[in-house]
Amino acid sequence: MATAAFPPTLSVLDTSPIVQGSTPRQALLNTVDLARLAEDLGYHRYWVPEHHGMRGVASSAPAVLIAHLANATRRLRIGAGGVLLPNHAPLVVAEQFGTLAALHPGRIDLGIGRAPGGSKAASAAMSPQRTKAFSTQLDELRDYLNPREDAEVKAVPVLGGNVPELWLLGRSPESAALAAERGIKYAFAHHLAPDAPLKADLVSVSVIAAEDDERAEWLAGSTRLKVLSRIRGNRIQLPSPEDAAGFPYTADDRVEIAKRSDAVLTGSPDTLKTKLQTILDETDAGEIMVTTPLFHHADRRRSYELLASLAGGLMACTNRSASSRA
Repeated sequence: MATAAFPPTLSVLDTSPIVQGSTPRQALLNTVDLARLAEDLGYHRYWVPEHHGMRGVASSAPAVLIAHLANATRRLRIGAGGVLLPNHAPLVVAEQFGTLAALHPGRIDLGIGRAPGGSKAASAAMSPQRTKAFSTQLDELRDYLNPREDAEVKAVPVLGGNVPELWLLGRSPESAALAAERGIKYAFAHHLAPDAPLKADLVSVSVIAAEDDERAEWLAGSTRLKVLSRIRGNRIQLPSPEDAAGFPYTADDRVEIAKRSDAVLTGSPDTLKTKLQTILDETDAGEIMVTTPLFHHADRRRSYELLASLAGGLMACTNRSASSRA
């Protein structure tokens, strides 16, 4: 595979973050707003993940949220990044996403993951399928998405070609090998495993863009403090950059933050172009999916605008009006 170069295809991964002092409803409204902006800016896909029991994440029901986002946009591909298959019967997933594909033809993606997506207690409450091997579940799902004529049970909504684009998500050589064996597109979660890049069709990266490097790193203080708090055994919602800047870090705290600094790429557009090109070189991916953990929604919007201007093939539109959607 030839090394990809700028401008790559750009897409969005949005966890619908519930920041300190906010609510799940506001987080979901922000997701709808960001999806519309992403479409206007020319982003290719918009994926939402599945998480359970995490008070800082509002994206728990991807199929429901995808339906709303697809109705709120016109062209953008909308998908799951991903559905955690051990939590679900493959038939149900096939029916849900077949329905979405029938209602929004050519726009629905189905990313599949194997992680639990939450605490042990949350996983236990979601786990009717955990006695089966993940590869077995994946094969069952593929059979439902592409049913044989003599199949005893069929996912009716997929009949007639209403099939989502199937992806396998992962961060390990085992996941990459499974995707290759099954002939499924592979999305590598660089934002979860920045030190072990794998060859992939798509790579998801945590990115914070600002007008200059200093401001981008200041904005990243929010997620740096959240990660540090989790390491210290205190799970918090995303704090403001102001609170993060005023936190009394110890020398050990700063060492822990530095160890994990590569997990979030920060900088001006020019700085990020160099950093993202390195990831493209390592993974051979032709598409970068960006997740941006920022406290202020306006800063998150601005980060995606700056990235869109960096990839010159994207539209320069930044102001959406209601009349443009009539």
